[in-house]
Amino acid sequence: MSLLMVLFVIVVSTMSANPVTGFTPEEEAALSSNKESFEFQAEVNRLMDIIINSLYKNKEVFLRELISNASDALDKIRFLALSSPTALGDKKDLDINISFDEEKHTLTIRDTGVGMTRNELVQNLGTVAKSGTSNFVEALSEGADMSLIGQFGVGFYSVYLVADRVRVVSKHNDDEQYIWESTADSSFSVAKDPRGDTLGRGTEITLFLKEDALEFLKQEKLEELIQRYSEFITFPINLYKKTQVPAELEHDTPDEEEEGEGESSEDGLEVEEEDEETIAEAKAMAGKVDHWDWHRVNSNVAIWSRDKEDVKDEEYQSFFKALTKDPAAEASTWIHFKAEGEVEFRSILFAPSSAVGVYDNYAERRAGVRLYVRKVLIQEDFEDLLPKYLNFIRGVVDSDDLPLNVSRETLQQHKILKVMGKKLVRKALEMLRKLATGHDEDGEGEDANKETNPDVKGHDNSHPYIKFWEEFGKSIKMGITEDSANRSKLAKLLRFRSSFAEDRYRSLEEYINDMPEWQNDIFYISGENVESVKRSPFMEVARKKNVEVLYLVDPIDEYAFQYLGEFDGHKLQSLTKEGAKFGDDDEEIIKKRAKLYKETFKPLTKYLKELFGTKVVKVSVSQRVETSPCVIVTSQYGNTANMERIMRAQTFANIENMKAMAATKSLELNPRHPIIVELKKRVVDEPDAQSTKDLAWLLFDTALLTSGFQQEDVESYSERMYRTIATNLKVESLDLEEELEVPVEEEEAEEAAASGSEESSKDEL
Repeated sequence: MSLLMVLFVIVVSTMSANPVTGFTPEEEAALSSNKESFEFQAEVNRLMDIIINSLYKNKEVFLRELISNASDALDKIRFLALSSPTALGDKKDLDINISFDEEKHTLTIRDTGVGMTRNELVQNLGTVAKSGTSNFVEALSEGADMSLIGQFGVGFYSVYLVADRVRVVSKHNDDEQYIWESTADSSFSVAKDPRGDTLGRGTEITLFLKEDALEFLKQEKLEELIQRYSEFITFPINLYKKTQVPAELEHDTPDEEEEGEGESSEDGLEVEEEDEETIAEAKAMAGKVDHWDWHRVNSNVAIWSRDKEDVKDEEYQSFFKALTKDPAAEASTWIHFKAEGEVEFRSILFAPSSAVGVYDNYAERRAGVRLYVRKVLIQEDFEDLLPKYLNFIRGVVDSDDLPLNVSRETLQQHKILKVMGKKLVRKALEMLRKLATGHDEDGEGEDANKETNPDVKGHDNSHPYIKFWEEFGKSIKMGITEDSANRSKLAKLLRFRSSFAEDRYRSLEEYINDMPEWQNDIFYISGENVESVKRSPFMEVARKKNVEVLYLVDPIDEYAFQYLGEFDGHKLQSLTKEGAKFGDDDEEIIKKRAKLYKETFKPLTKYLKELFGTKVVKVSVSQRVETSPCVIVTSQYGNTANMERIMRAQTFANIENMKAMAATKSLELNPRHPIIVELKKRVVDEPDAQSTKDLAWLLFDTALLTSGFQQEDVESYSERMYRTIATNLKVESLDLEEELEVPVEEEEAEEAAASGSEESSKDEL
């Protein structure tokens, strides 16, 4: 290829790198001589300072504002075309094109919208805070469905966050093409474009970027910003970007490397593996050239704006992947709705199928709902719409009439936010309720998840809601503690294993439906795991009476039940607290029997109370247990043994504070157990004997452990255990025996004596 041809290719490729026709020196001179200068109708210097330092938090929002303005202009021309078919003319394509020039430090946003006349350029861009969109909407007849974004007329001036000079070229159907230009000082200029009509229709904004804003000339940065803020804009947004394509070589280049077992460098040394990779990449790049072309960036569709009947499940899943930016993510369920009334908005909410990362830092985790206004992203993690316990929910909310402040970055504090939040929470819980029960949105229909076999209680792990529950059940329980307004709805979403379904999950509604008529309370027992609560002595009577008991084995379960208190008029009753009554026995008979036992065992209960002192608040006879000799219960409003364990395990648990918050313990004796009967005899016959005291303490120690409490005085406990073992072995004294004398052989004695003599000689020398 000749040198002249190479230069020609370079020139052509350089010219093609800029998709927008620039100005020649002659055109620039003609433009300068033809300018009309105007004064801004505001204290611009002060206003620009406000815009740059106060109004916008991030520089990058300028691109969102310009794209939003371009979208408004396209909406206007589309609306006008409904009544005037000639409005579009030859420019049928409605799109937004963005290009950049790294050498000239310029960024250009061009649309094929309605454009502006000379007077509109002066009025709309020359009067700060005068919105052309507002004027256009006011001119429309009432009832017209227009989704225009601009309200305040200051969005355009966000360009001065990144540019020190701006040039606006605009062509309206009713006027010639004009150029507006300003450097953000107190004046601007307007001139007829010396090039004539180059746009056909629309507006082209060119930003001459500041030195500290050159990052916005990187195509990766531009692509990321467009996708973040404007990916759901109705009109195509095209970016003029560079890609690598295979070069069309005129002649095949012979392979200079010889085939062999390994590659070598020119000096014969073996090439390292990293060098081989570098060489391979260089070869791959050598066969490619830079190619500039338009690429659409906003390929995602705002499916929330469509009717839910028209959206397929595959589209919902695809949209969820786009929201999470995870191609492997799956939604377990979703709800798509349009809210009307005091505020109108459209929304899609998703419940993910995996809780990975959700609970790693629960307190600091941001909300997952994006807030849009007319398909333009306002905030990616808006926290005022959903409470923290629903921060696993993903979705979008889009409204046409939110009270935005001028920067669009935050919403004005308004009661509308509370209204929206209430509706979103209600819909989110409705979505989960439907997943759990199979009911449609109005609550009608058969329970799609009801078991066909009436003997099978609850749902196993294959049920869709149980899969969700095992991932996000903690969030529902947190909602019980945090959201009093929706507590009853959240309670219907709770699921627990129980004594009737140890390998399945039961709801509180199912529990109530299966209760015998005589049962009033919902009984539960809390512990570290299913095995420990299943073996608890508190389960003995419940098992005998065939009463279902819920197993609370998650640390947050008891917290949730403390806030819930009751469900559907039925009290939540812990089996490990005093006052638990099953309701099947005759109260009069129970009272008479209790009175007889109390009198019979009064010597024992009095003795034990005096012996244990402050360890227990009282000792009484009870029929709470069936086969165990005794249990330790706590007061109705105190902490259970399980709650003490949880608080003790907390990172910042204070031992002294723990003692102050320790549960008040009551020892309840089983009067029918032979150990209790025999201990009563011992107390009467030998109250002062150490063995009697040790047996009484051993009874307390065992009850403490089987009831789930921790043994605090381990030293005293150990001493009592050893004494009890000694008594059973008939050991009279715990004093240690004399040490055994080790016999010394005669040869060993002689060697020892000889060694001693040798050492003595050394000392004399």
